[in-house]
Amino acid sequence: MEKIRLGISACLLGANVRYDGGHQLDRFLRDTLGRYVDWVPVCPEVEMGLPIPRPTLRLVGEPGAQRLVFSGSGEDVTDAMTRWAQTRLAELEQEGLCGFVFKGRSPSSGMARVKLYDRNGIPNKNGVGLFAGLFMEHFPLLPVEEDGRLNDPRLRENFIEAIFTFQRWRQMLSISPAAAHLVDFHARHKYLLMSHNVELARQMGKLVARAGQLTGTELFPEYQQLLMKAIRQLPSVAKHVNVLQHLMGYFKKHLEADEKQEMLELIEQYRHGQVPINIPITLINHFVRKYRPPYLAEQLYLHPHPMELHLRTGR
Repeated sequence: MEKIRLGISACLLGANVRYDGGHQLDRFLRDTLGRYVDWVPVCPEVEMGLPIPRPTLRLVGEPGAQRLVFSGSGEDVTDAMTRWAQTRLAELEQEGLCGFVFKGRSPSSGMARVKLYDRNGIPNKNGVGLFAGLFMEHFPLLPVEEDGRLNDPRLRENFIEAIFTFQRWRQMLSISPAAAHLVDFHARHKYLLMSHNVELARQMGKLVARAGQLTGTELFPEYQQLLMKAIRQLPSVAKHVNVLQHLMGYFKKHLEADEKQEMLELIEQYRHGQVPINIPITLINHFVRKYRPPYLAEQLYLHPHPMELHLRTGR
């Protein structure tokens, strides 16, 4: 698989572009995830022409009508950043991005919960960074996250699953947007999608079943909408248990009594928080290698991302 192209706030890669001339290097993003990613760095404030160092910015106003101003002077730079962003977003359309990692709490790049000061100068957390908001509006299907939220293991794993899934989707489309390829894509992702949202996975299956009756302009955009909606839903213990039980069904004619008992015990231990999800999945992978059921060997649920990222260590 080619490296995934992701946008990122430049300070997270160690660029000294912050208002104080510093950076916010995230070593996981640069050094670990970076082995699988081609980063496209963006610093809205510097790229629109502001100096380093510079006075701090803040959001003022009301949700839906916020303005970006210098904290001290009150000078409004909303229109200037919006004009720059329109040009930059058009450039980013050519980058083939599969997602973006924003600098949290930034008045230009925070996805949510950014300080927004009302007319009395009292802050709340209802603001959205100006550039981040424009980006998410322009690219509504792309997975996005903030650096701080990626410290949560579940959110980190979910984002990484989303970007790898979107990369595979993009690669499938680049080869040939044919119905047969969509059928294969959905078959390989079936249980991964079920671990995120069973109902959406069912809807996608029904859509794929109608592949021969729909045109490509109807089929692929609708499937993509459902795909990205599903993959953004957080998996849960109940969803994982449901998938693991489905996978066990493929071995009912093969497993010895003690193997079946071991699998059932591990699923229950996972259900009760005694072992992480990677333990029963490791045993399933062992059974796949031993008994070679062809359908399961292709399931992305069992290998959704590189092991070197050390994910799936929790619930």
